[in-house]
Amino acid sequence: MSLLCVRVKKAKLHGPPDKFNAYVTLKVQNVKSTTITVRGDQPCWEQDFMFEINHLESGLVVELWNKGLIWDTMIGTALIPLDTIRQSDEEGPGEWASLDSEVLMKEDEICGTTNPTSHQVLLDTRFELPFDIPEDEAQYWTSKLERINTMRIHDEYPLQEEVQRRRMASMPSQCCNWSYFGWSDQQTFDDHDSAMDDRDSDYRSETSNRPPRFHNTSQTNSSVHQYPIGRRVQHQTLSRESDSMQSYDLDYREMRGPSPPDSSRFDSSGNLSPASSQLSSEPEERRDPETCPPSGPRRPLHSQPSTWDEEEEEEEVEKELHPLPEPGSNKDLKDSSVILPKPISDTHDNKTQTKISFFEDGPPPCSPSKVRWLKAYNKVRVQLLESRDQDGDPSKHPWAKPGGNTPFGIDSMPDLRKRRPIPLVSELSMIQSRKAGLAHTLATRTSLKDEELKNHVYKKTLQALIYPISCTTPHNFEVWTATTPTYCYECEGLLWGIARQGMRCAECGVKVHEKCQELLNADCLQRAAEKSSKTGAEDRTQHIIMAMKDRMKIRERNKPEIFEEIRKVFNMSKMLHAQHMKSIKQSVLDGTSKWSAKITINIVSAQGLQAKDRTGSSDPYVTIQVGKTKKRTKTIYGNLNPVWEEKFSFECHNSSDRIKLRVWDEDDDIKSRVKQRLKRESDDFLGQSIIEVRTLSGEMDVWYNLEKRTDKSAVSGAIRLHISVEIEGEEKVAPYHVQYTCLHENTFHYSTDIEGGGVVKIPAAQGDDAWKVYFDEVQQDIVDEFSMRYGIESIYQAMTHFSCLSSKYMLSGVPAVMSTLLANINAFYAHPTASTNVSAPARFAASNFGRDRFVKLLDQLHNSLRIDLSMYRNNFPASNKARLSDLKSTVDLLTSITFFRMKVLELPSPPRAANVVRDCVKACLNSTYEYIFNNCLELFNRQFQPAVQPPEEQGPSIQNLDFWPKLITLIVSIIEEDKNSYTAIINQFPQELNVGKVSAEVMWMLFAQDMKYALEEHEKHRLCKTADYMNLHFKVKWLYNEYVKDLPAFTDAVPEYPAWFLQFVLAWLAENEEVSMEFMHGALERDKREGFQQTSEHALFSSSVVDIFTQLNQSFEIIKKLDCPDPAVVAHYNRRFAKTITKVLLQYCALLAKSFPSYCEKEKIPCVLMNNIQQMRVLLEKMFESMGAKQLDTEAADILNELQVKLSTVLDNFSIMFAKSFQTRITGCMRQMAEILYQIKGPPNHNTAEADADNMLRPLMEFLDGNLSIFADVCEKTVLKRILKDLWKIVLSSLEKTIVLPQSNDSLGAQLLTAAKGLSNLKGGGEAKTLTPKQCVIIDAGLETIKQYFHAGGNGLKKAFVEKSPELASLRYALSLYSQSTDALIKTFVTTQHSQVHDGMGLRITGNEKIRPDRGSGIEKPIGEAVLQIDMMLGKERKVTVRVIAVNDMKWQTSGMFRPFVEVSMVGPFLADKKRKFTTKSKNNSWTAKFNEAFQFVLGKESPDCYELQVAVKDYCFGRADRVVGMAVVQLRDVADRKSCVCWCPLGPRIQTDETGMTVMRILSQRPADEVAKEFVKLKSDTRPVEEGR
Repeated sequence: MSLLCVRVKKAKLHGPPDKFNAYVTLKVQNVKSTTITVRGDQPCWEQDFMFEINHLESGLVVELWNKGLIWDTMIGTALIPLDTIRQSDEEGPGEWASLDSEVLMKEDEICGTTNPTSHQVLLDTRFELPFDIPEDEAQYWTSKLERINTMRIHDEYPLQEEVQRRRMASMPSQCCNWSYFGWSDQQTFDDHDSAMDDRDSDYRSETSNRPPRFHNTSQTNSSVHQYPIGRRVQHQTLSRESDSMQSYDLDYREMRGPSPPDSSRFDSSGNLSPASSQLSSEPEERRDPETCPPSGPRRPLHSQPSTWDEEEEEEEVEKELHPLPEPGSNKDLKDSSVILPKPISDTHDNKTQTKISFFEDGPPPCSPSKVRWLKAYNKVRVQLLESRDQDGDPSKHPWAKPGGNTPFGIDSMPDLRKRRPIPLVSELSMIQSRKAGLAHTLATRTSLKDEELKNHVYKKTLQALIYPISCTTPHNFEVWTATTPTYCYECEGLLWGIARQGMRCAECGVKVHEKCQELLNADCLQRAAEKSSKTGAEDRTQHIIMAMKDRMKIRERNKPEIFEEIRKVFNMSKMLHAQHMKSIKQSVLDGTSKWSAKITINIVSAQGLQAKDRTGSSDPYVTIQVGKTKKRTKTIYGNLNPVWEEKFSFECHNSSDRIKLRVWDEDDDIKSRVKQRLKRESDDFLGQSIIEVRTLSGEMDVWYNLEKRTDKSAVSGAIRLHISVEIEGEEKVAPYHVQYTCLHENTFHYSTDIEGGGVVKIPAAQGDDAWKVYFDEVQQDIVDEFSMRYGIESIYQAMTHFSCLSSKYMLSGVPAVMSTLLANINAFYAHPTASTNVSAPARFAASNFGRDRFVKLLDQLHNSLRIDLSMYRNNFPASNKARLSDLKSTVDLLTSITFFRMKVLELPSPPRAANVVRDCVKACLNSTYEYIFNNCLELFNRQFQPAVQPPEEQGPSIQNLDFWPKLITLIVSIIEEDKNSYTAIINQFPQELNVGKVSAEVMWMLFAQDMKYALEEHEKHRLCKTADYMNLHFKVKWLYNEYVKDLPAFTDAVPEYPAWFLQFVLAWLAENEEVSMEFMHGALERDKREGFQQTSEHALFSSSVVDIFTQLNQSFEIIKKLDCPDPAVVAHYNRRFAKTITKVLLQYCALLAKSFPSYCEKEKIPCVLMNNIQQMRVLLEKMFESMGAKQLDTEAADILNELQVKLSTVLDNFSIMFAKSFQTRITGCMRQMAEILYQIKGPPNHNTAEADADNMLRPLMEFLDGNLSIFADVCEKTVLKRILKDLWKIVLSSLEKTIVLPQSNDSLGAQLLTAAKGLSNLKGGGEAKTLTPKQCVIIDAGLETIKQYFHAGGNGLKKAFVEKSPELASLRYALSLYSQSTDALIKTFVTTQHSQVHDGMGLRITGNEKIRPDRGSGIEKPIGEAVLQIDMMLGKERKVTVRVIAVNDMKWQTSGMFRPFVEVSMVGPFLADKKRKFTTKSKNNSWTAKFNEAFQFVLGKESPDCYELQVAVKDYCFGRADRVVGMAVVQLRDVADRKSCVCWCPLGPRIQTDETGMTVMRILSQRPADEVAKEFVKLKSDTRPVEEGR
């Protein structure tokens, strides 16, 4: 056997730090250990573990786990072969082990790992060498261990090695044996309280990482090291045969068969003996934990010392051996393990002979060395039995330690090695099941199987019930006068006074203070019997015994059901029961006369004492009295939490005696000395505890609260005692707390599993103490009497019953009882009374139930409750009201556990119950969603369509969307169930947890993930109709708005689901656009067939517009009903729909525009069509408002605004087109008006002007009246105004062009030329007509009449529009020019026309001709450039000299000779009497001609700004008109500030003018008699011919 030491150092994990909360699990040879959890990606543990290794064929399995909320996940694992681990007694730096993700199995065993991960863990593994031995011995044992581990069944030890081994000094026989350290109990007992894997706990109490603060009374359900353990013996050197036996022990396991399950494998302390440990180690690994025999109080066998070594005497080592069981023996456990304290009978010899004959009957099935080992073993066994025979009391052996069976375990092991303590690994089966953990732990109660303990408890119960303490005879107290100084039996104080000092019992004679009579609770009859027996009053004793007999008979006769119940609970036959009843009665009658016990009390410490000194402290000491014997401890000065650790021994011969323990504050002042003279009690009283001797049993580690002596006492705190009781004639048994646990558990087992068939009977009880009623009346009387007789606290009863109920916590009604129990347990520990100021954790640590035991029980229960709540829909169906009530109680129980952790344990931050329940609800909802998702169609058909057979495929399909509506229906049913059924039940946390809301949130989150993924897949394939996607969108929207929208987590968040459907909605809008276009074409065709009839009497538009917008509104209503909460998605919808609207309406307008000219000849249809366009604009505005108006997306708003502008343009075009259809008729009216106007002659007369104007306007007014009356009835007001505007423009422009400035069909230049020649007559031939002043007055008066007509008293055009219209301004300007002179008109022309050639561009000015311009002309197609020098002499004579220098780069094509010359003209007012034009000589065939000719002009009286030079380059032609090559204009204002300059003038093909210039030329063209006017019009009308010189 080898000792494997493993140090888990740290790890390197690949991933984010907040992802990991890791721990390491070590497994080797069916033993497992777990580190604590550490957060981060580089966790550091630095924890040590030790394992006993039996063989090296296996390996060490290292698993790294990540702690989860409910389930833990494995990060990686590694397998380290044991034969590769080094041997050393020194720690090393460790080695990094790479972790894999999978294990390889072979024959149900791990043989390797695979699939490497990036994680690593640092481990230091080694086999420990024996310590405190020389190096050569260490080497010897190392080599021996290696050979033993590699030995096979036929290997033998060489004789030389045995000889050599015998010569060596005595030493421990094994490399590492736990019994050598006194730790063998740790390795062999199946601790059922630890069967649940600790890592399942959501909150680690860390009870196993360090010794508890207090050592409590050991309990029956605790791990074995809490039990009374056999005496420790010093290690002795075995004989040679014994040494051989120990060596052979290592190999014998390979040849033996499995030991019988009832064979003797445990010694009296529950420890597996060294021989039995080795012989049964292999089957132990495969045994079920439930089959392990319980540890019972059995007497050990002790080996006889042979020789003693001084060094070995210093070591405290336990070496206990059991006899080897016979192969094939079927004797029960008691027969094979318990050896009665009487001389050894021949049976033992027979057993020995049987052993020897086993090998003599035939060849041994093993090697000779093993035979020698077995013979040595039997020899030692016989010696042990003989030594036992010589002295039946093993405690008197020289190696027995004083103190006897003191609690001994891992927490109190001797410090053999001065090194860091190493937590040992208990050998327990690795039960992985979380669900079975708690039930398995609580079901395998050792008290149910420990027959010896049950037998003892059965007797004790009978004894308590046959003469119950609740029915004892009370004392008959009378006032009594003492004649001598007498002291109180209870408080030992003097009975003060002259007379009637105290009370005296008339029956038993006990004397007490009047105040102390209530504290005295011993039975008067028993006390009287004991007193009479001791004083020799036999008659009186017999009389009292007869009275007690009668009382017991009455008890048995009146309460037979109690004793029958006890018999049934402990499964006793009636015959045995009668025998036990008889013996129990006799023991009660014997009373204490034959009773004797040795009591050892170790006063350990106290807590929370009262401060009595002025310094705020006390100097406590303890007095303890048993019978008449009184002792005291030393004084601890200035300490309210003193530690004494003093042991006292007493002999007690009266079972009714009481241990009186009092704590005092030592005072050494004058006052205390005076008190000492007058009273027996000089020191201050700090508290007392009166302990009934009858309540003591076995080994006890107990805390007692200090009680008051009188009402005036100020007392607080508790005191801790280690008590050991050895009752004469009674075997060593478990403490009464353990016995009570046995009674309670067996009673619970009988009433629940046997009588109740697995159903817990919940007693009906009322009142404040109803929680203390655990069973029916009879059973409750039994446990209450037992606890009263043997001093079991009510809180211990409650905790024991809570432990029992924990195994049945899922049964109906049990959670409510457990919740009430735990709430009262919490109240007991968490609410300190006025009598103590001890903190809640300290009070709980002093619990006799065991702190670690109860904490572990709650941790395991908490885990199981969490797991069950995580499946609350299955465990607590909504259809079962009883289970719903259990659900509420389960949550209350979880809350009580949290309260316990927070208030009793005072843990810093235990998980809040609301959070735990929320996590459980979420876990259940996760699994519920997964279930309904995987079985959606089947569940839907079962619940809503029972007659329909579900398809084989349960999941969603890419071919259709049928799955999702059904899933939504199931989700809604789940949410509704949670909302209506479970929310009202789990209502303990109204502010923190609402199950309905949590259900909706979790279901939506899970559904959203799947829905999003599914739609992403559908988007790739698009196999379903867009209408199906839209329908699904509506269902998802309804689910969100109905259940999710108002949840806190989603209140301020924009949901994502509209984005999932965006592409499908856009696709539906695209399809809808095609439908809208088809619908529009159909509506228009119907409207055409019906002749664009008005839809109603009051509607002026036709039906097609209404139909189109009805369809568009319906489409938009569908989008609107999606109720999309995402503005970005709505923007996409609106943009797409705005494009649809634009396309439909513009296409409608385009179709109308094609056919509109054909309808213009008709009167009403063009108006209806224009009304349609206007109605479109109105309806579009309404739709714009319904789509959001100002909140509408910018892009969509721009699209609709642009559409509105386009529709307005279409309407304008239709109006203009319709108005132009009247142009011919209006022109005819204007000709008639001209004839009437030209006939009016004479001087101007303003009085007759209006009448003349009406006469002139008569043809026009008749025409307008006939048409505008129709328009007013047919057209919308807006359309009518547009028509009026266009007619207004046409009328004024026609008036201007026909009457004021008449035009022909020729070009302007030809017209002006014709006018200049006097050939332009309005009526063929004759002189050209010019308006006289009178005619101008008439036209001006006519304009006012036309304005009023179109204004129509406010119903027509607005006055502002009319007054500001450019047509009216142009006409008035033309009329104003009629009255001006020719010079004034020419001046107006020169001062307003600044861009006559090339838009005024290209002219460059330099100082002289030698200086070339620094830039080009910038003209795209130049035809030449004239260079002029201009000299200004603006003195009195106002002369301008122009020198024509040259004309460069002329572009001119001609078939004949090109003879260019330059014509220079001065244009301006008041030049009629001056030379206005000069001409240079011509040049032959020169396209760049230099002239260098100078001319002088004399200006008129106006400023130079009113004059300009016009240069015309012409081609001279003989016999015909000269052709213009190009022309340029230089306005003198550009060169007026220079006296002399050279102008570089690009030539242009013609003169360009604006409206003013054109009007001036028209007016001047109508003055054929004016030479200046005629010359001006001719000069400005010249143009370059298109065919140039050809």
